[in-house]
Amino acid sequence: MHGRRQYGASGFPGLTPMVKRIMIVTGVIWVAQQFSPGLTDIGVIRTSDFFSRGYVWQPFTYMWLHDPRGIMHIFFNMFALWMFGGQLEQIWGGRRFLRFYLICGVGAGLVILLWNGLTGNYAVPTLGASGAVYGILMAFSLTWPDRTIMLLFPPIPIKAIWFIPVLFVLQVAFGGASISHAGHLGGVLVAAVLLRRDLRSYFGRSLSSSSLRYRWHRYRMRGRLRAVRREEWEKRRKSDEDDDRPTYH
Repeated sequence: MHGRRQYGASGFPGLTPMVKRIMIVTGVIWVAQQFSPGLTDIGVIRTSDFFSRGYVWQPFTYMWLHDPRGIMHIFFNMFALWMFGGQLEQIWGGRRFLRFYLICGVGAGLVILLWNGLTGNYAVPTLGASGAVYGILMAFSLTWPDRTIMLLFPPIPIKAIWFIPVLFVLQVAFGGASISHAGHLGGVLVAAVLLRRDLRSYFGRSLSSSSLRYRWHRYRMRGRLRAVRREEWEKRRKSDEDDDRPTYH
């Protein structure tokens, strides 16, 4: 495990400056959406508006908007940004972090445009920071691949490198039809391109012949250790049974 982590007095991750600014701006815009429905309508990604009306700003503006009908959409996106983004900002710095966040969000927006155009969903609106957040999750997974993450549902620990695949499976299984899987996948793909060296380095190490031999050797050693423990347990059990037998004089 490497990379510094900043924690507040409560033991939770601290709020870094750029993550804090992004959360404040996103929150202020969400409040503005409550009083100005037109803001949402003009800022969401809608393929028909982008190509027919020339709303070329939508791949940028959609990532700052969230469902104005409830708080859970913005809450989960900002919660993930707080949990994982701050640690990246600490090692990258605020400028690089913001640049990465924006590129992932805009890139995911372009993927959404392309996908909706190919599938004929020209009038379907898409909004939310999920594409950018998924890019942050991808960066976290590649920066600390062996760090353990505890899922909220189901409550099981997994390595960070498997976090994205597990999230996709859970969302496909339980997410419903309103989730933009294209946007999430777009954020991951853009992050993978930006961090292609880290991606190549990790999987290159994981799939190298020496790494595979090491993994096979470790697997066999664990099997032998389990066999030895099982044998010792059997011996103790038999010994206890012998001790419990009555003796006659």
